[in-house]
This record gives sequence, structure tokens and C-alpha cells, in this order.
Amino acid sequence: MGKFDNHFQKAIEALHSEGRYRVFANLERRGAAFPLSWLYEGNTRREVVIWCSNDYLGMGKHPSVVQAMMDAAERIGVGAGGTRNISGTHLPIIELEGELADLHGKESALVFTSGYVSNIAGISTISKVLPDCIIFSDELNHASMIDGMRNSGAPKKIFRHNDVAHLKNLLSEVPLGRPKIIAFESVYSMDGDISPISDFCDLADEYNALTYIDEVHAVGMYGPRGGGIAEQEGLLDRIDVIEGTLAKAFGTLGGYITGSAALIDAVRSYAPSFIFTTALPRPVAAAATASIRHLKISTSEREGQQQAVAKLKKLLVMAGLPLMSSNTHIIPIFVGDAVQCKKASDRLLEKHNIYIQPINYPTVPKGTERLRITPTPHHTEHMILELCDALVETWETLSLPCDGVKHVVPMHQHVSLQPFPASGG
Repeated sequence: MGKFDNHFQKAIEALHSEGRYRVFANLERRGAAFPLSWLYEGNTRREVVIWCSNDYLGMGKHPSVVQAMMDAAERIGVGAGGTRNISGTHLPIIELEGELADLHGKESALVFTSGYVSNIAGISTISKVLPDCIIFSDELNHASMIDGMRNSGAPKKIFRHNDVAHLKNLLSEVPLGRPKIIAFESVYSMDGDISPISDFCDLADEYNALTYIDEVHAVGMYGPRGGGIAEQEGLLDRIDVIEGTLAKAFGTLGGYITGSAALIDAVRSYAPSFIFTTALPRPVAAAATASIRHLKISTSEREGQQQAVAKLKKLLVMAGLPLMSSNTHIIPIFVGDAVQCKKASDRLLEKHNIYIQPINYPTVPKGTERLRITPTPHHTEHMILELCDALVETWETLSLPCDGVKHVVPMHQHVSLQPFPASGG
């Protein structure tokens, strides 16, 4: 055993006892057949359907995206070559930043190796540059945003989730001339709800605050060109900083922030997590650019995804399963217990060849454990029906809480799917 391994082992055992120990499935996407994937277990493999991928539109397999990556790799190699300052600034990443600035109607953009890093760098650096800055944070903001606030050293006030009145009260306690940041998300990834962006912008105008929005679960998904909820609601010009990811709807890897030229240049010049890390590789940047360009003009992926979401939500309600309220593409099903949530996930995988990772604390509060389902435009009607059947069987077998599942009759025997409006998602 290594030094202090007994302490490490006790920490792991504590997670096991609470049902929170995370097991990683060894999955290999079947290329163009996604969401079908191979699950590797020792020396064997079997086919499973992934229902919890953040590749929301399946752009990770889109021919133009794949080809862009292959062409870039063949032409200029696979690495980045260094930090942005030391040979890591290359044509594909400059083109990518131009596409992102255009997508969000901003003067400039800055790309990072992940959305987590972009939030840490963006929030911490902006609040450090602003003298005596104070941050107002939604209580359900992502861990990356919270880390950015911690790293900034700036004082913060936490307002109740999406509570405009509470935020207004907190803002009113701070002198008008003091720099402020209102930090929030557009789509919250575990509940699937949307923030009151316009109201927050009104408060920012009234109380002299900068608006910082995390759109990672909305970019590519909403708006005429995939610019997110802010674009969908016609609010791009009212948001000071838009942060997003390339690793979800755009199907590649990386994170970014967009804003005024001066703000982005300040982050570029002062953020350690940007200055001292290797740049995004050229093929990844080229693939991301291809994905963004495609989704700026193509609506078929978004429409197909919204139709799949609407169909699945309709069937889940009909089955009496405990669907949590969500008006986006994220479909959480309530379990309320970590051990039972893991059992449900295991049964879906072992018996039904359906992969849905359990969502437990600290990702969500204890007692709100859930399965989080994210349909894509590539989930067929047959897959949707099979998923509903499997969920009903799992809920009955494990005696999980629900709104009234009474039987395990295959859903296709008594449910006729009709075309469902795309806006239902």
C-alpha cells in the first residue's frame, strides 16, 4: 500500500456507503450509428443506447464536423504546439473565435480548453480587474462558476434561484457606483429550467451591474442561429459576457467567453488559466468551427431534437412516471434516493441495454437524486418506446416513487405516437 492509503480508502468507502460512488461505463460510440454504442465489460462487449449524452444534437458524428477535423489533422497535425503565447495561436483557433463572436453578436471571443476553465478564468479575472467588485450569484450556478468566484477573492451575495425580487433586494444594499456582476445560467442543467434573463438585465441597468450568463446548455440548441436563450429572446445586446461550451450541442471540445474587445483582451492578458495552459488543438478548433457554421444555418437538428423531447415527455406523463418540471430539452425523472437511483441506472443498463447515468449529490442536493435524460434527433421512435417500457419495468421492480404506474404493458401496445409540435420541448 502507498502512504496514507488507509485514509484514501476510508474516503472511498464513505461514498460506497452513501450510494454515491461513481462507476464509469466503458463506452465506445458507434460512429454514425450514435446513440448506439458498445459497452465494454472485461473481454466482452454489447450494444447499448445512450440516453444521457451532452452531445445534444449528435454533431460529434456530423460528416462536415468529422471531415473538418480529419482535414486539419492531415494538413497541420494533431497538437496545439504550446500555450497561446508560445506557438499555440493558430489559424483554426482565430477563425473559431471569430465565429463565436459573430454567433453572439459580440466584438470578441476567447477560447479555452473547457467550459469549466472558461468560467473560472472569466469570472475570476473580470472581478479582479474591476475595483472593489461584488458578485451576485444564483444559488444553483454550476460548480465552475462557483470556483471562479472563489478564485476571484471578491465578496459575493447569493440570491434564491431565479428570484428577481430577492436579487433586487440584494442589489439595493450596495452603493450604485460599486462595480457589480450578476452571474447566472440560461438553462440549468439538472432541472432544465430557464432563467428570467430580461428581468436580470433590467436590474443590471438599474443597479449598474455587468451581466455574465452561462449558456453552455443552450448554445447550438436555441435561437435562429443557435446563439442560445439570449438570442432566442432577442437579448444578445443586453448581456455583457456570454460564456459557452463547444463540448455539448457543438459536439467537440472546449469553452469560451464572448464580450467587448476590451473585456476579452483583459481576460486574455490577466487570466492564469488561459496564459499558462496549452491551447486547443488545431483539429478540434477546425471541427468546432465547422459545427458552429452548420448550426448557424441548419435548423433540422434542433427541430428533430425538440420533436424527440416532446414525444418522450408525453409518454412519460402518460405512464405516470415522476417527470420533473422542465420546459427545455433536459428531462429529469425524480428518484429521491442515491442508492435507489444507482439501482435504477444499473437495472436499465443490465436488463434493458439502456445507459442513463444516475445524478446524485453533490451534483444535485441530497434527497433530489434523479435520472437525467437528454434525447437527440437521432433517437428513433422505436428507441423512445423501448425507453418508456424499460423505465416502467424498472420503477415497478424497484418500487420507486411515482405518480401511478400500475402495470408493465409494453407501451407500443397501447400508445399511438402522433406528430408532436417541435415547440413542445
